[in-house]
Amino acid sequence: MKSLYTPIKIILADDHEIFRDGFAGLLKKQDEIQLIGEASDGKDLIALTGKLKPDVILTDIKMPNMDGIEATKILTHKFPQIYVIALSMFNDDNLVIDMMEAGARGYLLKNAHKTEIIEAIKAVHKQEMYYCKQTSNKLIQLLAKSKSGSYKESLRPRFSGKEVEVIGLICQQCSNVEISKQLCLSIRTIEGYRKKIQEKMMVRNTAGIVVYAIKNGIYKI
Repeated sequence: MKSLYTPIKIILADDHEIFRDGFAGLLKKQDEIQLIGEASDGKDLIALTGKLKPDVILTDIKMPNMDGIEATKILTHKFPQIYVIALSMFNDDNLVIDMMEAGARGYLLKNAHKTEIIEAIKAVHKQEMYYCKQTSNKLIQLLAKSKSGSYKESLRPRFSGKEVEVIGLICQQCSNVEISKQLCLSIRTIEGYRKKIQEKMMVRNTAGIVVYAIKNGIYKI
């Protein structure tokens, strides 16, 4: 019996063939997710993405030739419609921040359970953010304490009360649908707020909003 779903096409980038083989086996029986390509480093990943046009990319961070951070910067600029999830062996706070600032929408540890990996792919495909359970709270605390970052405070824009509400809900990983319900506004209105917020912050995506909001004290723990 054929699946009623159009599968989410993904590319996996990792310099360890054993991990790629294991990951491919993990997704083998998933009708909703299709692994369409594998890359061994950042340069291969960029070339393969241009050729295959996946929906979601899962990439290791530490790879030869070009690492996942640099590759993600290029990918999110060239292919803004393709979303990136970072993979790492370790819950390294600095790597999480670097990947967020590069434009990644998700972060998973490589030892994540199959259920969480699938959940992350589906969430990111729906333009939501996804950070593994071990990372989320730790990341927010680290960003709140951080004084440094690529977002400068000069000419800091002003945000309306409603924009601050929307920003707060975005930082809590709420989708546009969830925000619209909580604020009793249409999804189109929320999309308008999100676009205006990104323009004021001069960021490209949800991850950028979260980093900016926490570093500039707009969203507090």
